[in-house]
Amino acid sequence: MDRIISFLDRYISIMTIPKPRVTDVIEILIISFLIYKVASWIRNTKAYALLRGIVVIVVFVFVAFIFQMNTILWIVKNASVVAITTLIVIFQPELRKALETLGKKNVFSSLLPFDDRRVMDTGFSDKTISEIVKASFEMGRVKTGALIVVARETSLSEIERTGIDVDAVVSSQLLINIFEHNTPLHDGAVVIRGNRVVSATCYLPLSDNMGLSKDLGTRHRAGVGVSEVTDSITVIVSEETGRVSVAMNGVLSRNLNADEVREKLAAAKPEVTEEKKFLWWKQRRNDEG
Repeated sequence: MDRIISFLDRYISIMTIPKPRVTDVIEILIISFLIYKVASWIRNTKAYALLRGIVVIVVFVFVAFIFQMNTILWIVKNASVVAITTLIVIFQPELRKALETLGKKNVFSSLLPFDDRRVMDTGFSDKTISEIVKASFEMGRVKTGALIVVARETSLSEIERTGIDVDAVVSSQLLINIFEHNTPLHDGAVVIRGNRVVSATCYLPLSDNMGLSKDLGTRHRAGVGVSEVTDSITVIVSEETGRVSVAMNGVLSRNLNADEVREKLAAAKPEVTEEKKFLWWKQRRNDEG
């Protein structure tokens, strides 16, 4: 106890309390917000249990430092480099997901629109929305499972390559025929880009969100998973209940009616700004040329 008290006295005696400035307060608020967001993100991942174990180790090292346990401190000092590398390997899936989430923000692409065709490829019409809604609820009535991924700004080329090329105009008859039981293309997801079905039987990443309901199957977890790593919106038809759900930004909205699904798809349509209209006109002129 005397050692702890002397340590605290020595530590407090060398501390100086500077006069706070406005920038210091802003900096504290920013750091607090970032720590809160990181903690909230980790709380919903598998890394939470690992993080608790790391906290226990840090507390143990702190106690060893106070009581001057030199052998333990020597081991920690020499193992620190290896420990950092190990942490990167252990948290690799979570770090990758965090970077993918950051990349979805499209900060630079909004400032520097290098890809002119991106606006034309990702925009989908109201007719396409109506066809998706019609097909979803017709399949729901007969309990035909379906997984329809509608691309937005983020490219889904890696997911498209896992399936079979279709390249056809979106129609309710086409979607119903694709997901019909015992047909070659019914297993997997359909990817829609713009107003065309570009690929079928695609494999999607499964969500590892521990907060999802335990009664959800692979189809729903795949729909949520792709919405976590991209900005796409996914329409899911349950094969067991026939109910329709929508996944977007890692959030699953379950048991929706036709109007609610239509509203969510309409809200997900990319906005056509004046700049995008100019890019569309420029691309059209290039195609005509």
